[in-house]
Amino acid sequence: MELEERVAALERRIAALESATEAGGGRPAPEATADSPLWALEGLKAQLAADAGDRGEDGAVVFTGTVRLPTRERYEWQLGAFTGQLFEEDWADAAESFAALGHPVRLRLLREILGGRRTAAELAELEEIGTTGQIYHHLRQLTGAGWLKTVGRGRHEVPGARVVPLLVVLTAARP
Repeated sequence: MELEERVAALERRIAALESATEAGGGRPAPEATADSPLWALEGLKAQLAADAGDRGEDGAVVFTGTVRLPTRERYEWQLGAFTGQLFEEDWADAAESFAALGHPVRLRLLREILGGRRTAAELAELEEIGTTGQIYHHLRQLTGAGWLKTVGRGRHEVPGARVVPLLVVLTAARP
């Protein structure tokens, strides 16, 4: 394995670990009953009651995941927000990120990159993906929105802290 690839792999692992630590706040998760179909929701409500009671928060959302990609890379991630904070933010700030995901070719590129095709040359071999120029256009859009980053020698990857959020957005978009 080339040194650049080894460093990139280490960076991905560190990013995933840092994201999990920052999101978890260093506290153990409350116990949830494994036999309940809503065990994650029960855990969130217990955490909300413990942490937000004095703040007067009326709710929160959390998304989390543990993922092993076809490339054998592993990511664990969690993020949550109080609903009061979400309603105060300008949702237009998310438009670029959603717009980047709003094209079928870009979604295919992300899937292929997560699956191990990391260079424009490897992506150009795929059918119905477009010309090399079109591929580079889509890669720039995804990179500009933070869904991709370029790592040595024209290789692209989904940043570790974006793997689980990408899969969460795809899950939420399912009919």
